[in-house]
Amino acid sequence: MTTKNLLVELFVEELPPKALKKLGESFATTLSDSLKVQGLAAADAAVTSYASPRRLAVHVANVAAKAADKPVSQKLMPVTVGLDANGNATPALLKRLAGLGAGPEAVAQLKRAPDGKNEALFYDSMVAGATLANGLQKALEEALAKLPIPKVMGYQLADGWTTVNFVRPAHGLVALHGSEIVPIAVLGLNSGNTTQGHRFEAANPTVTLKCADSYAEQLATEGAVIASFEARRAEIVRQLAAAAQGLKPIEDDALLDEVTALVERPNVLLGQFEEAFLEVPQECLILTMKANQKYFPLLDANGKLTNKFLIVSNIRPTDPSLVVGGNERVVRPRLADAKFFFDQDRKKPLDARVLGLSKVVYHNKLGTQGERVERVQAIARAIGQQLGGEELARKADHAALLAKADLLTDMVGEFPELQGIMGRYYAQHDGLPDDVAYAIEDHYKPRFAGDELPRNPVGICVALADKLETLVGMFGIGQIPTGDKDPFALRRHALGVIRILMEKKLPLRLDMLFSVTSRAFEATLQQTMSEQAQEDFGFNFGLRLEDFFSDRLAGNLREQGYSAQEVDAVLSQHPQRLPDVQERLAAVRAFTSLSEAASLAAANKRVSNILKKVEGEVGNVVNAALLPEAAEQALHFALGEIAPQANAAFERGDYTASLQALAALRVPVDAFFDSVMVNAEDPALRANRLALLAQLHAAMNRVADLSKLAA
Repeated sequence: MTTKNLLVELFVEELPPKALKKLGESFATTLSDSLKVQGLAAADAAVTSYASPRRLAVHVANVAAKAADKPVSQKLMPVTVGLDANGNATPALLKRLAGLGAGPEAVAQLKRAPDGKNEALFYDSMVAGATLANGLQKALEEALAKLPIPKVMGYQLADGWTTVNFVRPAHGLVALHGSEIVPIAVLGLNSGNTTQGHRFEAANPTVTLKCADSYAEQLATEGAVIASFEARRAEIVRQLAAAAQGLKPIEDDALLDEVTALVERPNVLLGQFEEAFLEVPQECLILTMKANQKYFPLLDANGKLTNKFLIVSNIRPTDPSLVVGGNERVVRPRLADAKFFFDQDRKKPLDARVLGLSKVVYHNKLGTQGERVERVQAIARAIGQQLGGEELARKADHAALLAKADLLTDMVGEFPELQGIMGRYYAQHDGLPDDVAYAIEDHYKPRFAGDELPRNPVGICVALADKLETLVGMFGIGQIPTGDKDPFALRRHALGVIRILMEKKLPLRLDMLFSVTSRAFEATLQQTMSEQAQEDFGFNFGLRLEDFFSDRLAGNLREQGYSAQEVDAVLSQHPQRLPDVQERLAAVRAFTSLSEAASLAAANKRVSNILKKVEGEVGNVVNAALLPEAAEQALHFALGEIAPQANAAFERGDYTASLQALAALRVPVDAFFDSVMVNAEDPALRANRLALLAQLHAAMNRVADLSKLAA
């Protein structure tokens, strides 16, 4: 079967820049996958995606003009329905065959095969493979239907009557199989072999493509367009480094992707602004240049902002001074606004803004931001008292009081991303201690996966308090994440708490933290909720939040490389101090390397199953006089020797030694199950043996539930 390379391009008006990368990937993947499913392209066919501000395209290697015919076996109906008592075809069978284009002569070719408890009739035939025109039409329609478009727009076609819906108006369609045009149509467009180059710099405004393989090269040379998103991105990175004059462009993958989606022929130019603006915190200047102007600010070797920035232009004029000058004029008012906000905000101290938070609604069921601040203060004080006594509690209380005050500043009103950061600057301007000022910034940390943690104990207290208040409050009113919906970022908050507790090795119990946080809500609940709602609040945050935390912790540990068995064994014991968890996991991993581990895990599982089936209470006091069998006497003696050693190691936090001490129980445990009947007929004997097993179970499962390690 002869094959040729295929090129499909949809030429449109400027696509949403933040979505372009995903649109290009989806278009190429869905279209090529459809061709592969239809047999028009091999499963391993090379696929190249193209995406620029005005086009989505895909190149698929070795596409056939027609797919191979396929043998198909179709189940028609049960034998008892299709054939009468004499074995002749029934009218129902003849009608079904006619619907498939077969006559009565096909009855003799039918096959019988089991179909469940009955036999069924099957008709074997050859189905003609799809032609490229039909297959590509189907693939293109599927690709457009599955594009991840947040919102479509409707527009009229040239006839003035027909309305179509798409992300942006489409103006051209290319479909080339080698050099031949594949006749397809979509969005009111018929396929051809011409596309458009750069709006201003193309050597030829209309580019007539020679073949599928010349697409990227012709667009580059004749159309002044780098069609590949990745190639265009790499070119921007290269030019940014070359134009930086020894400085370092800000690293921001999202900005780089967005700029790549805004230009077809990148040209990086250097601009600058007045040094007086550098008096404004650099976070403000960087954000306004990135968010509003899509510039790349330049940093010096120490990471400090300079008064220079890089512009990614879409044109390459002979004299770039006009482009640079225009951008410098545009950025100046933006920076002036930032300086004005900064100067105005500093005229009013942070503590004078706190009262205004009582007028800002946080949640209709949880009160105002002012009430929320009071709750965070109470939680932060309690955590500070636990971690550092009265002095830390006092500083944590002060930082929590001011943590949300910058929400009422002009700068944060304009740039919400700067909340916390501006609070730190304003706190330092007000003369507050650095540990309190940095806690105001750090209480939002970690903001995302891999983000740094709060840098001092005050920040740790307030960050934990803020996240716990959000989690308990939202769970309490039933705002629990479902599926991929998590509007209050509760998963991120939970992971933040987990990371802080584990990585900072804090000696705080989860149950204590939940208890302190729930008490902070008592005044709010009494003011805003009925008694039933208050009861529901306690249930929701209690059991459900514990499960939520356990799930997040388990996922976090598995990402660190621990097996599901190891994680399950440790977390099933509900450890309350999270720094212990990794130590317990290390102990479990060391234990599983012992030769005795598999046997003890299996025995532990057996013990757990026996104890679960017991009706009523199982005692934990063993009467040595009621141990007639040598094997149970040996186990009782071994427990008396080994359990105290394991418990002592556990109490001093040496979980590895605690588990390894249990290895000596393997022989007596195996002997016990080989020769002792636990469920003896004598009730006293049975109860005594169950008590012995209960002691064994308790001794073996302090660090982790070893039964979870059984195969």
